[in-house]
Amino acid sequence: MIRTDSGYVRNLNTLFVSIFIIIVLVALWQIRGILMLATAGMILTISFSMPVRFFMRWHVGRMISILLSMATGLLLVVLLSLLVFPTLIEQFSTLFGSTIPGGINQLIELWNSGEFYDRVPLLEEIVESFNLSEFEVTSDLLNQGINQISGAVNRVGGSVIPIIGGVASFLVSIFIVIFVCVFLIAEPDKYIHGIIRLTPLWYRDRMRQIIVRIDETIRAWIKVTGVSMLLVGTITGGGLAILGVQQWLALGVLAGVLSFIPNFSIFITLVPTVAVTIVEVPEAVWIAILIVIVASFIQANIVGPILTSETMHLPPVLILVGQIIFGVFFGFLGLVMAVPLTAITVVLIEEIYIKDVLGDNSLDKSDNPDEEYDDLVYAEAD
Repeated sequence: MIRTDSGYVRNLNTLFVSIFIIIVLVALWQIRGILMLATAGMILTISFSMPVRFFMRWHVGRMISILLSMATGLLLVVLLSLLVFPTLIEQFSTLFGSTIPGGINQLIELWNSGEFYDRVPLLEEIVESFNLSEFEVTSDLLNQGINQISGAVNRVGGSVIPIIGGVASFLVSIFIVIFVCVFLIAEPDKYIHGIIRLTPLWYRDRMRQIIVRIDETIRAWIKVTGVSMLLVGTITGGGLAILGVQQWLALGVLAGVLSFIPNFSIFITLVPTVAVTIVEVPEAVWIAILIVIVASFIQANIVGPILTSETMHLPPVLILVGQIIFGVFFGFLGLVMAVPLTAITVVLIEEIYIKDVLGDNSLDKSDNPDEEYDDLVYAEAD
């Protein structure tokens, strides 16, 4: 006989729901690369929508606001192309064409000859403590290291879309992000309403509030990141210019762009900075290193935490933990997007678990979610 008691049926339903959830999670894990690219497209859409919202606050229609934003961006690119890009391209060409390779060769010679120990006695003690005093750097060893790094980067790139690798994977990834961005920015309300309709009727108002909160958080992260990149680039480039480094503008831009990845960018920035400074201003190498460290310290321990805690309400320790977790599970792309993904995760935990499950509404910050939601979906100006 088939048991029909409510307990048995309830357990059977629970089993089916659990199996379904497991299948969905496995499927999502298999397409995690595509989901990461879609998330990148969403974040890029929010970035591009910020000037659109600015024009719409002046009672300009949505399509006209989009056209004005595109025209403003194009004008900015033209001005930069005329005023800054020629010098920047020239400096980058010199930087990667001759200065950095020459600086790396000079660093290898200083290391192998032992002159590094004469300049920095502390370094000799550290090297001897690790039994590396007889270690010699050769061009073959350097090439092996570069090949290993290149292979790791290619594997990370291939993990985004496993079927395609290398350059093709990168181009397809850019193609996906651009298309997601175009579709979202053209009809944002269509996709937002679609997400809301996937939730039960009794939860749709809450889902609307959660979407508004996520949008606010991403916009705050974009502002914080922009200020941090500008700060690091200005301090690094300005300091190197004072030292007399000819490629100060290129190194400043490079440091600013790399600061997009907090906590880890300093290790990448130091290599070209030291290689260039040791060729052009060898007596000021340690000052250049100090400039990079100070710029990174100000961003990571002063400006970044203050702006993040005030605008995103995200503790700094969660940023580091998020970078480690998303970097391990999603590779390089996860490391780059770790901060916004961590912020979104915190928002979901606060809104769904703390407020809805635990019933703690003390974290409410939105006084008028309907007005914010109208702004989110680009409501037509009156």
